[in-house]
Amino acid sequence: MKVYFVGAGPGDPELLTMKGHRLLSTADVVIYTGSLVPAALLSVCSEETAIFNSAGMTLDEVSSVYRSYKGNEGVFVRLHTGDPSIYGAIQEQIDFLREENIEFEIVPGVSSFQAAAASLEQQLTLAGVSQSVILTRLSGRTKVPESEDLSILGKSKATIVLFLSVDRPELIMEKLIPHYGSSVPVAVVYRVGWPDETIVRGELGELDKLVKDNKITRQALVFIGYVFSGNYEKSKLYNPGFTHGYREGNEKEERISM
Repeated sequence: MKVYFVGAGPGDPELLTMKGHRLLSTADVVIYTGSLVPAALLSVCSEETAIFNSAGMTLDEVSSVYRSYKGNEGVFVRLHTGDPSIYGAIQEQIDFLREENIEFEIVPGVSSFQAAAASLEQQLTLAGVSQSVILTRLSGRTKVPESEDLSILGKSKATIVLFLSVDRPELIMEKLIPHYGSSVPVAVVYRVGWPDETIVRGELGELDKLVKDNKITRQALVFIGYVFSGNYEKSKLYNPGFTHGYREGNEKEERISM
């Protein structure tokens, strides 16, 4: 039996990829992250599908399920939230499957940060503003290397997306205000892709008030960056004066201020 790690997307069942949907609909076995994956995603599974909720399982227990189906025919789906390459905890499972000589494949999904950017109606890389997006988190039970501390990453002044950190807004402010200033725009997106999705916007200097007033303590992304200010240069790609392999002309700079 081949194991497919499938990115479930951020919550909206329609953001599951077509390949992920096909695999779920034909799966003989599914292990899903029950604490974060909507039950609606499992509605495409057959009544005969063996379904396991990993919310209360240890790695050994998950591994035991893999091992129990080793050598069987069929499709085994390990359903993770978002895209499993980001904070997905799949590497240890991959290493186990390799040790057991169990075939596997990874099917990417829509990350929550991508879905949140869509809900915010915002491009995260803008000419003349930022060409880098940093995905990171505050140190917690899973430690962040000292070289990746938010106070160090903030020196780049790139667009920052914080996972698993909304419960400590004061620390975010302490580490980033020295680099970005207190008036840089921020956006907090709670449970993106779910029916109760909530978006809160403001400035970095009021982040603590924003999250506390809206009672947001988990399952939210925090965006910080100048790309939300409305000032940027137009893309060279569509500049009539910009020369590339399909078009010739004279380059002319344009800047947009909103």
